[in-house]
Amino acid sequence: MQIKEIVKKVKQIEIRTKRKTESSLMGQYHSAFKGQGMTFSEVRQYQFGDEIRRIDWNKTARFQEPFVKVMEEERELTMMILVDISASMNYGTKNQLKREFVAEIAASLGFSAAGNNDKVGMILFADKVYKVIPPQKGRKHVLSIISSILTADYVPAESKVDSALHYMMSIFKRKSLVFLLSDFEDDYDAKILAVASKKHQLLGIRVFDDKDNEIPDVGYALLHDSETGREIYVNTSSARWRYTFAEAQKQKLKKLETDFSDSSAGFMNIETGEEYSKMLYQYFQKK
Repeated sequence: MQIKEIVKKVKQIEIRTKRKTESSLMGQYHSAFKGQGMTFSEVRQYQFGDEIRRIDWNKTARFQEPFVKVMEEERELTMMILVDISASMNYGTKNQLKREFVAEIAASLGFSAAGNNDKVGMILFADKVYKVIPPQKGRKHVLSIISSILTADYVPAESKVDSALHYMMSIFKRKSLVFLLSDFEDDYDAKILAVASKKHQLLGIRVFDDKDNEIPDVGYALLHDSETGREIYVNTSSARWRYTFAEAQKQKLKKLETDFSDSSAGFMNIETGEEYSKMLYQYFQKK
């Protein structure tokens, strides 16, 4: 894309997401995630009404009078957005490519975090990690993230969700909000979801085009896998073939939902162009 086109698209996404984030979505995000976690602040003498479980027994024993640990909320959070840039994400049959829709969702998430004075970072991955944008605060930083999603070179290789999560966990030790955006067309190890969900708050977002799930009747067609390069001729007029394909996609989605649920992670299935803000609102509300 030309620079002018990139700037125009980024501006359009900012305008579209501004109303959503400045109204209910940002408010619900703030309510859900303000002061997540507690960190030690100081020790002081026990006062009437203090919780018994906060007593510092070592210091109490030493001075023969009760002392309590004072805890304070960890108000600054870090949001990490992991974006699949395999070639299948550079596809769309409606008004938007999947990558453009992902950029819009990432913008809503990023602006919500920025409005809460939280840091936002991003990892672009396919068969490996291709780019890391360290977490920072502010609207300009979110705009640079949107631009990176739109201008990335989408890789003709199978996406490795495992590699992206392993890398993220090796770099970011502190508990973070992790949003994993992909079409999840490729295999992954479900165990990594459980490990990531235990260390971080994880939400998987499957972004799909309606033709990912069902192939229309267009007669004989050459289907090309944009990630592996494999090609196959099929007779899409065959009702049995179309049914088999659609059922396989349904089973893949069912497995995704089960794997994320079993890992205590959140999961959303969103079609390009769908109203996603209500789904994010409900997710934040549950937290």
